[in-house]
Amino acid sequence: MRLMMRFSIPVERGNQAAKDGTMGPAIESLIAKTKAEAAYFLVENGRRTGYIFFEADDPAGLPKLNEPMFAALDAAIDIIPALTLKDLKRGLAG
Repeated sequence: MRLMMRFSIPVERGNQAAKDGTMGPAIESLIAKTKAEAAYFLVENGRRTGYIFFEADDPAGLPKLNEPMFAALDAAIDIIPALTLKDLKRGLAG
């Protein structure tokens, strides 16, 4: 199943992580672990935010992705199923 992970980093913790060099490795590790097909980074509601799109078959693997982001960056995380147009058409055809 394709998932979208949105993470948001509090400003103060993000400033600290940018200064001490822990932000880059935390995000790079997330990208590597998810084998992300796409990743976008932006400012949303005044916070550093990322959108990562990836495939996952077992929801039991999600804590391995979430926990490092919680611990390293105090990130708020949302994980949402994401459909391609092909997925949507297949779902509507049934």
